Amino acid sequence: MKHLYPLYGIVTVLNTPFRKDHGIDFKALGQNVEEAIRAGVAGFLVPAMASEVRRLSNSERFSMVDCVLKSVNGRVPVFAGTAANSVAESKRLMKSYLSLGCAHMLIQLPFDNRDQFREDFFELAESGAEVIMLQDWDANGYGLADELILELFEKIPEFRCLKVETAPAGVKYSNILRLTDGKLNVSGGWAVMQLPEAFRRGVHAFMPTGMHWIYTRIHNLYRDGNPKAAVRLFHEILPVLAFSNQHLDISIHFFKRLLWKQGVYPAPIVREPILPFDEIHRETADQLIEKVMEIEERIKNCEL
Repeated sequence: MKHLYPLYGIVTVLNTPFRKDHGIDFKALGQNVEEAIRAGVAGFLVPAMASEVRRLSNSERFSMVDCVLKSVNGRVPVFAGTAANSVAESKRLMKSYLSLGCAHMLIQLPFDNRDQFREDFFELAESGAEVIMLQDWDANGYGLADELILELFEKIPEFRCLKVETAPAGVKYSNILRLTDGKLNVSGGWAVMQLPEAFRRGVHAFMPTGMHWIYTRIHNLYRDGNPKAAVRLFHEILPVLAFSNQHLDISIHFFKRLLWKQGVYPAPIVREPILPFDEIHRETADQLIEKVMEIEERIKNCEL
């Protein structure tokens, strides 16, 4: 019988730091990992959409995962993103990640029909991964059928975690937890603006980008039985979320700028093609970043 996979709290999705020559800055990536661990994150996901994964070569993906694994050194789990244009390419990615010593995989597959999805997922599940997280992604709808998720969970031992990114996400969280008797570890992703609702529904983990100290503090307040304080702190960052969540590219620009202002990344460099981040964006972001850094200082000084 499956037991609930122990992944609780904040699993941060890492932005990719670039040097001026647009190569990956692995020293800065390691610094981000260390800062996140100091803040108390429960794990990492890399590379993913917030990592500008579609603009990375396969060799860069492997190097990023290798860097994060070495920086983490077994302290928390690292999930490697395997999204690709084909199942065959995903299998090659998974094989390479396994050779690095990464046995936790995030699988995202295109959906044409249930039979196709079931067959592709079973094929990838045979790759040798110890723990599989399935990304249920649908920006405009409910995503995968609950019954299909339950079937896969019951038949595939390695399928232990589900990352829900549907619109809306709330009922999906509750239904999956009910159908699996709470044994499938459920994470929330892009629906970070519904964080209090997600925790109330029993979501085990959440996978945002950046703001490590704030997110972990919100989670810990919920965990320790102080939901009112958690909601108050969450309300302080709502303007940040309203700005950054208007588009994935704006989010990437914003959180790289935050990491730069925090001294974690040496520059807020992004790769093209990406939406522009103009002067008004930058001015707005800097005002919000000032607020984020003030809140983080209060957390570090045990004032929140």
